[in-house]
Amino acid sequence: MRQLRGQERVITANRQTSWAFADAFVAEDEALRWARDRAREAGLPSVSPGTGSALRLLAATADAKAVAEIGTGTGVSGIYLLQGMRPDGVLTTVDPEPERQQFAREAFRAAGFAGNRARFIPGRALDVLPRLADGGYDLVFCDGDRLESLDYLAESLRLLRPGGLVCFEGVFADGRTVDSAAQPGEVLRVRELLRTVRESQELLPSLLPVGDGLLCAVRRG
Repeated sequence: MRQLRGQERVITANRQTSWAFADAFVAEDEALRWARDRAREAGLPSVSPGTGSALRLLAATADAKAVAEIGTGTGVSGIYLLQGMRPDGVLTTVDPEPERQQFAREAFRAAGFAGNRARFIPGRALDVLPRLADGGYDLVFCDGDRLESLDYLAESLRLLRPGGLVCFEGVFADGRTVDSAAQPGEVLRVRELLRTVRESQELLPSLLPVGDGLLCAVRRG
């Protein structure tokens, strides 16, 4: 038994090292580093390089022309999404803080994207999303209030075309999602989101161990 526990420690250490290597596998350019620095200065979280590169890959795989993003931040995730989208694709990004979106505008410009590649909408996501077109999006990326995640899911199912993708950032909640100790409401809501997505007959899900956890699902045709 003692030997087995030792093996488990080695496996765990190797897995953590491998995850860290995978998360840092893709090098970031100057525009991404600038946007990430602005987020750090504002005390905002931003997606990890591993999460960003996964979003870029998913957008490219979906040949995405229309993407909706909940939570602009300072533009880190938006750059990755735009990099994966079609050259004529448009990112619609929603955030309650217009000043953050101004940083994102600068970051997108520095990354070489024309101004018409992104549509910035200030406001609460649940006020804005109902105004977006049914079935008009190839991918919806959710990085907003965890307490509203189930509402984001319902809106995403309406917004996505058949075969479109919905992705939720931060579903590990810094390890709290799987912690047996008492947790705040936002973590309980994430657990409910995970159950709902896994059990949905409309969705084909996968949970990617990048960054703080990226929950992805394809809307079945």
